Order: sequence, then structure tokens, then C-alpha cells
Amino acid sequence: MITSENNARLKHITKLIKKSKSRYESGSYVVEGIRMFREIPQQLIIGVYASESFAEKNRDLLSDVSCEIVADKVFSKLSDTVTPQGILCEVSMPEYTIEDVVSGGGQEPFVILTDALQDPGNLGTIIRCAEAAGASGIIMSKDTVDVYNPKTVRSTMGSLFRVPHIYKDDIAEVAAGLAEKGFTVAAAELGGSKMYDEPDYRGPVAIFIGNEGNGLKPESIAAANEKIIIPMCGKVESLNAAVAASICMYEVRRQRRHV
Repeated sequence: MITSENNARLKHITKLIKKSKSRYESGSYVVEGIRMFREIPQQLIIGVYASESFAEKNRDLLSDVSCEIVADKVFSKLSDTVTPQGILCEVSMPEYTIEDVVSGGGQEPFVILTDALQDPGNLGTIIRCAEAAGASGIIMSKDTVDVYNPKTVRSTMGSLFRVPHIYKDDIAEVAAGLAEKGFTVAAAELGGSKMYDEPDYRGPVAIFIGNEGNGLKPESIAAANEKIIIPMCGKVESLNAAVAASICMYEVRRQRRHV
């Protein structure tokens, strides 16, 4: 059993939790919680760490797993959550290609593009909703928040393991390329000329979501072939990025329901 915070493996886990640079240098990240543990593809698990009390109560769950037991007090300091569930894992980052994201899996491609999205919870919620709405993947600008940030990972509720995702240096160039290939690239922005439900989303489609405070960059808007707006009542000027993305994604889902 690990009883010291100075244990080298625990120091490694702490770095993965706190530093994006450490995550990408090692090609791994941390997943915490029993529900997430149950959903991790086994081939991606590098190591499992459980608190002493969790291991005692969940012997059946851990019976087929090589697991490091950590003293409760040490585990509580290791955890990134206020109320630790008692289990966390080091997980390998998957390797996706742009083709994995836009292939559509036998259906018309349905892609989410993000431009400088900054809130981990928003990104995680978008990924979770993307799976629920049937999106084929998500492409993120290089200045979008780290998808392996612990808060993002938790917000996906396991969808991160199933939704192909990739970062690209020039997201506007990606959008323009998709438009050239026949995609409806719909940019959600306040100056949109169409309501969000007006474009035809039954063919290949990409929904473009921008930064929480500044929206989409001018070059991203220019790359889109549809500029859409979500109508709002009262004095509300804009919607939360994840809410706006979800509304647009489910409009795609609605239009494709009987296709």
C-alpha cells in the first residue's frame, strides 16, 4: 500500500492532474470516479489507484484489475474533487485522425467545430451532447481548452471515450475545407442571417461554436457557408456556449430523424 505523498507514481499522477504540459509529454491523463472507471476502454488503462477504504468495499469491482492501494489520507490529497470517490486511473490518450472525426460511421458526417472555447465544463458538456445527438466527432482549435483537463473529462460523463476528437492548428482552414467538400458549415453567431433551424442539415454538416466571450473569430465566420442565430427573448444577449451548441446539435438530430 502507498502511504506517502512523496511516492514517485503519485507525484506523476499529481502532475497529470495539474499540468496540461505533463499530460501531453506523457501522452496520458487522469480519470476519476467509479462511473468513469467502468466506462474506460480496458486497452487505454495504464494504472488504477484506489483508496484503502474503497478497495475494501469494492473487492469484486477490482478483482480482475491490477490496482495500487493508497492510504485514505494520501488519496484525499491526490484527488482533484472535493469529495473523492476513492478511485482514479491513468489513461492513454487515444490517437484519432481527421478521417476518424468526419467519417460519419456509415451515416452522413456530423461534426462539431470549436473556436477558442475556454471553459472546461462547456467543452465537456458539448462532447457529451455530441454523443447524444449522434455527432461523428469534434474538431477543436489549438486555443480551445485542454480536452483532458480533469473538469472537462468529468463533464463528458464518459462520452470522451466514444466521441472521436482532434485539435487542429487552423480551425478556419478546416471549416473552409469542409465547406469545399459539400458540408453545411453553420456558424452560430449574433450576426447570423438565418434562424438556426432554417439550413438543411440532412447532408454532411459541421456546427461551428465560438469563444464564450468573443464568439467566433472573423476568419472562422468567413469560412462558414451558413451564418445562423438562435432567437432570444427578454434582455438576454447570448446563450452559454454549451447550451447554444446543444440546441443546434438537436436541430440536426431532429431533421435527420426520419432520414
